[in-house]
Formats: sequence, C-alpha cells, structure tokens
Amino acid sequence: MRFLHCADIHLDSPLRGLERYEGAPVDEVRGATRRAFENLIQCALRERVDFVVIAGDLYDGDWPDFNTGLFFAKGMAQLGDAGIAVYLLRGNHDAASKLTRSLPLPGNVRLFSDRAPATFVDDALGLAIHGQSFATAAVADDLAAGYPTAIRGHVNVGVAHTSLTGRPGHDPYAPTTDEVLRSKGYDYWALGHVHAREIVAREPWIVFPGNVQGRHIREQGSKGCELVTIADGHITAEPVALDVLRWRELRVDATGMPDLDALFDALATAVRSAVAQADGRIVALRVAIGGAGALHHALAARSDAIVQQLRAVALDASAGSGWVEKVDLRVRPPLDVDRLAAGDDPVGLLVRELQALRNDGDQLAAFAGDVLRDVRHKLPAELGGAAGLRLDAPEVLDELLREAQDELLARLAADGSGR
Repeated sequence: MRFLHCADIHLDSPLRGLERYEGAPVDEVRGATRRAFENLIQCALRERVDFVVIAGDLYDGDWPDFNTGLFFAKGMAQLGDAGIAVYLLRGNHDAASKLTRSLPLPGNVRLFSDRAPATFVDDALGLAIHGQSFATAAVADDLAAGYPTAIRGHVNVGVAHTSLTGRPGHDPYAPTTDEVLRSKGYDYWALGHVHAREIVAREPWIVFPGNVQGRHIREQGSKGCELVTIADGHITAEPVALDVLRWRELRVDATGMPDLDALFDALATAVRSAVAQADGRIVALRVAIGGAGALHHALAARSDAIVQQLRAVALDASAGSGWVEKVDLRVRPPLDVDRLAAGDDPVGLLVRELQALRNDGDQLAAFAGDVLRDVRHKLPAELGGAAGLRLDAPEVLDELLREAQDELLARLAADGSGR
C-alpha cells in the first residue's frame, strides 16, 4: 500500500512580501500554489499511489470565484482516471462555515464529515481511514479524542487538522496529545495545520508533512508531501518536494569590509550558493547585512540606491532566478561602546543606562510594555495574536534595544556629539 499525505495547500493563496521590481521573476512565481498542487497530482500519478490524503486547508478561505474549485476538480479528475482515491478533510482555513461557494465533488473524493468522526473502509486495500473536518474556523475541542478505535485486520490511518499540544506560530486548534492518538491503535496519523515538516513519532507514525509551498519568509526550506509505503507491517515515510519557489534568509557580515565592492562580492557568493541548493527552483531572498564597520556611513547615506544595487547583484548571480524580497541594512558604526561607557559625560551616562537596562530583563520588559502594546495593534492580522510575533520575548527585546543604542550613538557621532 502506498499513499501521499499532504496538507495546507492553500490553493490560490498569493505569496506575501514579494515587492515587484524590474527583472524580478514575476511570471514564474504567479500562481505558485497552483503549480505546487499540479506537482502533487503528477507525483501521485508517477508513483502510482493507491490514494491521497489531504489533511486540511486545501483552500485559503472562501474562493474569490469558481475557478479555484474548478482547478481542484480538474486535478481530482486526473487522479480518478488513474483509479486513485482522495480523502479530504477540512481545516480552519476551509472549514464548512467559511466556504460559501461549492461544486459537486468528483466521485473519487471522500470528504470527512464536520458533524462527527467518519470512517471510510476500502476492503480491497485493507484500509480504514478515520477523520473529522472542521465545522468552523476555530475549533477548541479535541476532535481526535472522539475518533473510533482501530478496525482489526485493516491498516488504520487517522487524519486530523491539529496543533497537538501547540506549535510556535500556529493557533491551538483541535488540540490533542500523543497519548490520545496512540490510544486509538492506528498505524499512521496524517496531520495538518503545522507548516513545518515534523515526524512526531514512529510508533505509531504521527507526521506533519508541512505545507506544499512556502508563502512568506517565515516558511523557509523545502516544502511538499509525504510518500508513505506500508508493506508487511512495516511503514516508511519520505518527503517529496513539490514547491516551485523557496524562501531563504541570507546573512552577510560586513565587519571589516573596506568598500561596497567587497559587500557586492560577498552577496553574489551567498546568492550562488542559495540557488545551487534550491534544485532549480526560484529563490526568494531576504538579505540581512550586519556587522560593524566603515560601511555603516555609506549604507546610511545611500540606503535606497544600495538596496537596488544589491538586487541587481542578486539577479546577476542567480541568472534571474533570485528574487530579493527585502534588504535589511543593519551595519553598526565603528564605535568603541566600552570606551564610550567609561566616559564621564552625557554619552557615557546614556550608554551605561542602556547597558543596565539590557542586563535587567524585568526592567526592560516593563519599560517596553506600553510601546509594544501600541505596536501590536498596528501589526497585520497574520503577525498578531498568540501565534504571531513575540515582540516581548527576551531575545527580541535585547536585540531591539541594542539596535536602538547603535542607531542613537551613530547619530550622535554624525552630529559631532559623540567621540
């Protein structure tokens, strides 16, 4: 028995954060989630699998028009012609309450009910597959706890859209535990909701395949599905890449670089390495230029022009397959902070106060509290909330304060107020 386990396709969801500019591979990226879905269909046909499991969030919400549903139906028809069944579960993004448009499902697609756990049995394969869809976008109940126990004499597969006991960056929907899942006696748990691949356990197999296409910089690396093989009671699961674009953060340390040419050379080397590791895919790059040194003044004076130069370098080094999503210029000025802190003047006093604040986590958190509350209210919805950015995390606060210190000292030095 062989099957594909995928989740979080988010069909027709746009990629976020890709600013258009001359030379960027716009046409190649447009419709990336559709192309990843097409890769899924081709993988199922190529591998001659018995069935496909989609563990939630096939869609990214209500369809903008019927073309999204028709595109899905076309792919299902291709699988149906090859005798491949599809078991579909709805998650928080495509819950029954969120979809106002609908089309008849192709005959080879079995949709799990959102009212109660359902079991589909294929006696020819010796398969029993269990699951329950989301009725609403936010499900706080442990749905898996209500699943039936395993059917003897069959391979039992459980399908669930869940965060288990919680995963960073993901809302705690349909929470459950490894113990609950094991108690059902299933051979394999096909999970969805978490966008990073994770093999939670192997006895039984409990697997998050991750999403099929990264959609922003927080979803870096290879994305795809699991190819699961069950033979003589032995199970193997291997990842299959389906993505058409990969997100990658490149960090370049500008410490000691004498001029911009050195920076451009370093970036070109990093870009070529990233492209080589992407196996022919487009690479969306976030470039972070850090360190401390003489380049600080040039970058501060001509940041907009230098960002465009860095994009040109990336396009050349990647032969047009690199898209610079963002450039983060954080080169610190060549200031001797310890010497400044020892000074008996306002600058020395300022540096000592900032250092004391960095060394007192509770005081720093209290100091930053009011400001951070205002910032959170202004964040986009996908970055806020319990699953979003942790601006109050100690390491984040420390980095923000250090950056503020460096920027302030650089401005004082530029004004002639520093040493």
